[in-house]
Amino acid sequence: MKKNNSYIWISLIILVFGIYAVPKIVDRFKNATVVENDRLNVANRKELKVIGKAPAFSFTNQNNETITNADYQGKVYLVEFFFSNCPTICPIMNENMVKIQNEFRTNENFAIASITIDPENDTPEHLKKHAEFLGATMKNWNFLTGAEDDIFALSKKFNLYVGKNDDAPGGFEHSGLFALIDKNGNIRSRNMENMDYPIIYYDGTDDAGVKMLKEDIQQLIKE
Repeated sequence: MKKNNSYIWISLIILVFGIYAVPKIVDRFKNATVVENDRLNVANRKELKVIGKAPAFSFTNQNNETITNADYQGKVYLVEFFFSNCPTICPIMNENMVKIQNEFRTNENFAIASITIDPENDTPEHLKKHAEFLGATMKNWNFLTGAEDDIFALSKKFNLYVGKNDDAPGGFEHSGLFALIDKNGNIRSRNMENMDYPIIYYDGTDDAGVKMLKEDIQQLIKE
């Protein structure tokens, strides 16, 4: 009988110890996992270079509202130059920009500025229809138009090529690049893989460029 009582007491001690100790052991494993994840996140972070200050602008959006760079202050945003009748790279750029929109749709700290290089045809009314056609539903996505001279001058300040060319499809030429701007209005970019110089702008026609953008937008939003 005494031997049985000993087993009972030992069992009770083990039970009490388990109730007390197991949660703490589990928490230690959880904390270790969190710490390891944090280390991995830091290791995976890219150093995003400051290329320079993004130039100022003031244009009219698809809702006939005046939009300036000041409206983007405090937000991470993308700038692209396009035109709605573009038959070549613009549809790819548009599709990829919608993918990026969908990734950050609910984040108030992200925005997009799509600036037309064909203001004669891309009126605010036309841009509104174009935005609806694309599925551009994010309220911080502005399709902008204005005086042609001002638009072309802004592209030069960004050093993003645009130009008229009667022999080009649609009558215009432009790069397929996206500029990434941080919350303080600085153009930001990661370095080329295994190189010491920045890519400056991201290829909006390429899956790899879109993947890099998603990663770097997320990083800048957290800064």
